[in-house]
Amino acid sequence: MRILLIFLLLLPGLAHANDWQALEEPGAIAIMRHALAPGASDPDDFVLGDCSTQRNLDDRGRAQARAIGAAFRERGITFDKVFTSQWCRCRETADLLDLGPVEAAPAINSFFQDFSQDAQSTEAARRLIAETSGRRMLVTHQVNISSLTGRSTRSGEVLIIRMEDGAAEILGSIMIAP
Repeated sequence: MRILLIFLLLLPGLAHANDWQALEEPGAIAIMRHALAPGASDPDDFVLGDCSTQRNLDDRGRAQARAIGAAFRERGITFDKVFTSQWCRCRETADLLDLGPVEAAPAINSFFQDFSQDAQSTEAARRLIAETSGRRMLVTHQVNISSLTGRSTRSGEVLIIRMEDGAAEILGSIMIAP
């Protein structure tokens, strides 16, 4: 029984009742991987301002984003600011969540196609978090979240983190099935 309990506690993406409560912790920030978008990366010739050239949310991804937003609102949780990557799938996710004013933040743009930008991008994300206040959510990409937190996330997963001395402490994880 004890081994099963330990396994369940370590299972990634499994939401526990206290994961929602983690949002009430001092300094808590929600950081979310965009909702479902088929494929693994953008085409080599994608254009940041042209959604027709990017990997985008599909109907399941749109439904997932709406369901995540509804789950937060049902608990009375909204955000003073929802920062989003400039990629269309992140912006659409942030808009569909409907959890607060959305603002593009180049600091959390993907560096998947140029991993040499990892350290610079992650430092920019840390600055964004340090220089803003209030209840915040970031909608970004797997590579950004992994670099900042050391944790892999699934599409639509929300990590609750707190920054301590420049390092992300994971307080919880919320995953709403698509």
